[in-house]
Amino acid sequence: MLFILSAGLALAGCAKKEERVLFNGKYYPTKEKAANKSDRKEFVVTVRRANQGEPGARAAGEHGGQRYCLTNYGTSEIEWIVGPEAPAGTFDVSKGSIALRGTCILW
Repeated sequence: MLFILSAGLALAGCAKKEERVLFNGKYYPTKEKAANKSDRKEFVVTVRRANQGEPGARAAGEHGGQRYCLTNYGTSEIEWIVGPEAPAGTFDVSKGSIALRGTCILW
């Protein structure tokens, strides 16, 4: 199961249009990066085109966080600081992008 998930996440990073992962039928480009260079377990996921729909943007951000942790640590477990389940009103989608923040959990 983990292999299938990691294979799917690896394909999600491809730029080819036919291989893009859609959320609620829409494409939300994401960019993942370490929040702190001294401790790369903590990361930020920026989701563009969030004004297409907040639920899809939240799901894309969660997917981006899982991809970041899988790529860097081989695990998709995350402790969210500001995550996809954040309370309503946490994100201002009118500006076109949202940012989620979390920490990869290592076993």
